[in-house]
Amino acid sequence: MKRVITISREFGSGGREIGFCLAEKLGIPFYDKEIISMAAADSNIAEDVFHAHDEVLRHQEQTDHKYVSVNPFSVLYEVPVQDQLFMAQSQIIRRLEQAGPCVIIGRCSDIVVEDGFHVFICASMKKRAERMQQLKALESVKKMESRIREIDQRRRDYYQYYSGNEWGNPRNYHLCLNSGKLGMERCVDMILACLNI
Repeated sequence: MKRVITISREFGSGGREIGFCLAEKLGIPFYDKEIISMAAADSNIAEDVFHAHDEVLRHQEQTDHKYVSVNPFSVLYEVPVQDQLFMAQSQIIRRLEQAGPCVIIGRCSDIVVEDGFHVFICASMKKRAERMQQLKALESVKKMESRIREIDQRRRDYYQYYSGNEWGNPRNYHLCLNSGKLGMERCVDMILACLNI
């Protein structure tokens, strides 16, 4: 298998878990937050700045970091911070693509990796709230649903800003799966079947 698998996901749908299981079964690397550390080291931008803007589109008045100080000879010089971070992560994703097959979670990787196999994972609000309740039992269902909607909206805005595509639209992916109806294991099996493994 030569292709990179990218997984976009609704918050709480288990897309990260599905991607991790998939990478384990295929014996290939898995990348999610690791991309932040790699991009931070590569760009000399503090890792906490990446975490503060992770898959979030911020308007300049919403952020403390309008610009980040970088090498004036860098292609990132005097570019708004969210664009700097997107470009730095995109460079890492392209490097990972060149290194060989892997699974990459989010970060518009389906746009950056043109020749990958692109998957979108969704689930009903009820299923996602139940799943997140198991992981963070301290939050009420109502509060959890509000958090899910907020994070989904941030991901949607980020994706649409950088890709020009509609987040979650089946036309943008090779495969869209509902983990709430299918379960995690079946989602992994269906992705494997589509890859002809």
